[in-house]
Amino acid sequence: MVGENTNLFDEVGDNTKVRSPLLPVRHERDFFVCDVFDAALKADSASMEHPIFSLSKKPDLKIRRYDNGDNWAEVRPSVKGLATVFDRDILIYCISQLMAAVNDGRQISRRLRLRAHDLLIATNRDTSGRGYLQLREAFERLQGTQIATNIITGGKETFDIFSLIDRAKIVRETREGRMQEVEIVLSDWVFQAVEAMEVLTLDRRYFQLAKPLERRLYELARKHVGQQATFKIGLEKLKNKCGAQSTLKEFRRLIQSIIRADAAHDHMPEYQIILDGEMVEMRPKMRPAPPVQNRTYPPLKEETYAAAKKLAAGWDVYALEAEWRNWTQQKEIKIFQADKHFLAFCKRRGTSHGFL
Repeated sequence: MVGENTNLFDEVGDNTKVRSPLLPVRHERDFFVCDVFDAALKADSASMEHPIFSLSKKPDLKIRRYDNGDNWAEVRPSVKGLATVFDRDILIYCISQLMAAVNDGRQISRRLRLRAHDLLIATNRDTSGRGYLQLREAFERLQGTQIATNIITGGKETFDIFSLIDRAKIVRETREGRMQEVEIVLSDWVFQAVEAMEVLTLDRRYFQLAKPLERRLYELARKHVGQQATFKIGLEKLKNKCGAQSTLKEFRRLIQSIIRADAAHDHMPEYQIILDGEMVEMRPKMRPAPPVQNRTYPPLKEETYAAAKKLAAGWDVYALEAEWRNWTQQKEIKIFQADKHFLAFCKRRGTSHGFL
């Protein structure tokens, strides 16, 4: 992954400082939250594909309906509005903690008990009283947002309706009313995605993306480019996948603005976005070659990368390659068949936290 930008400003050639589009990293790592930070960020691939979360920072009370042949789905808000892209941080945090437990061989359940302060720190949120209030409001929107859908199998139609989380309960509060521990019960839909390993790793800079549309574009790129060298989609179709409520003209302007900002600051994680007429292309950004100290190995074959993505589902195989090369250099491991050795590394990483 590209290194984190922890500053509010980027320096340009004449030492002039230009404000970065990224949010600042609000919290430094410390001993007490290292386990929270070290859990790889994970998100369920289903909600990355469909525009379930609102891009609006104001209460969004509009019902969304999506049709695909005979199947349909509706996303229905509560009186508090639809869950937002920023509310999704809570689900990402919960899924990440569950996946860390799975990789450690521990039992998991839909019910999680978390420290509210850890959640705020891990998702790069404000830890003042305002931050706790916003967290409480996010719980309300996540529980209140309902997804109604029909499933047709064998000519039989089944109707299903559920919330993103079944319950959020504040277990302990300080005397000032600030929450300390919270108990969250995930919906079957979210939990089944974890059990089926239908999750993808996110770049940690995701929580620094300030604009809802930037986060949504990254989600779609992470979902689709992960399986191919590039992903192309029509501008209008992309607008629908993003769940944007703006006109097509305004959506084009917003995309162009993000592309210009990324060209100036390189703030979008992992993927480059290109607008060509009515088509949008997403593709991986060029990565620097992994550092090699004493010996070089031949480049890996293209089919090796494809196999690695299956063995280590959800992991960034290019980051794994850099880690593998550095590890073999440090351990002075003699490798005779680089592709096979790398795939063995990925297989172990796909079922545990580490190969070392």
